[in-house]
Amino acid sequence: MSETETPLPHPITIAPDYCGLVTYLVKPFLESPDSLKVDCEVSPRSSRVLVRVAFEGEDKGRVFGRGGRNIQAIRTVLQAIAQVAGKTAHLEVFGGQPEREDGSEDQSDDRRLGEPQASPPPRASTHSPPKPRPRLKE
Repeated sequence: MSETETPLPHPITIAPDYCGLVTYLVKPFLESPDSLKVDCEVSPRSSRVLVRVAFEGEDKGRVFGRGGRNIQAIRTVLQAIAQVAGKTAHLEVFGGQPEREDGSEDQSDDRRLGEPQASPPPRASTHSPPKPRPRLKE
């Protein structure tokens, strides 16, 4: 090995703290950081790591960011750390149910966040088709 070559990094022999990492990355986006709940499952038989994150519903816009950039960056960092440890990581995000102004809870927000949702059916066109133009006689 020459002086300019750097040695390859050694594989991680201790398990990374996935919960601590996700907490560190998500907490700055939260208005109420005490609402953050992180759960981590490392499967001993397979090489999967499942991290679940839950927080108040009003914070989800900041956590996800414009176009989902923030949550995608968090997933990328988590996957990179897991890959170094020889695992694959998956991050699931759950949001709370924000209360409406009338005091009732919004039932439409009780699903997992960050997962693709079914697209709504196409809307019927309100415009009539164009009328044919009269032909000019030559």
